[in-house]
Amino acid sequence: MTARIAILDDDPAIRTLLADAVEAAGMQPATYARAETFEAALRNAPPGHGPDVCLVDLGLPDRDGLAVVSRLALEGGAAIIIISGRAQVQDRITGLELGADDYVVKPFEPAEIIARIRARLRKPPSPPSRRMARFGGFTADFDRFTLTGPTDLVEGGEATFSQAEAEILRLFLDRPRRLLSRAEMQEALGGAAGDSFDRAMDVRISRLRAKLGEDPKNPALIKTIYGAGYIFLGDVVWG
Repeated sequence: MTARIAILDDDPAIRTLLADAVEAAGMQPATYARAETFEAALRNAPPGHGPDVCLVDLGLPDRDGLAVVSRLALEGGAAIIIISGRAQVQDRITGLELGADDYVVKPFEPAEIIARIRARLRKPPSPPSRRMARFGGFTADFDRFTLTGPTDLVEGGEATFSQAEAEILRLFLDRPRRLLSRAEMQEALGGAAGDSFDRAMDVRISRLRAKLGEDPKNPALIKTIYGAGYIFLGDVVWG
């Protein structure tokens, strides 16, 4: 099946540049200049026919691109790559915290964008029989993207997690009590190597720890092994 790539950018030259690169790579582009038309297209897409990857600019004429990223992340399904002229570290951190999978600063080479898209598309799908996991008093539901647990840790007893956070959590739950290096995590998650991927991974792990009520100085479940990687220390039951 041909991968569907949504391109949201108010600059017509960039939309054309990206659409041409996507089409030349054998994928199907759809371009949008405004968040309103982009979100309407998502709502009207038949089930299973939405985009596989969304390229989102942050400087949109009708809405802050970060709001679009946040909504996409909560709905799950498509990978999100921010392409923006905002080069400040805080902008990158905010985008990744809201659920983006990657962040590319303009100007860029189209070949790099295609490589990052392909990295996201190589991500293996989750096995259908392993959609709910129980560990340490928590239950993670990967169909609903919810985490339930003790009410003193999770507000109201339930919290939501983004598609990006789900990928990291699944990786840990599929490999409990096993050291995972950054290189292994990069390969498993289909991320492009570099500081952007490392930052994205660190942000997601930090957000997961917060939702699990972890002490950042002495986490009980997601343990950092400095210079080596991470270990998930909980016992996991799938089903």
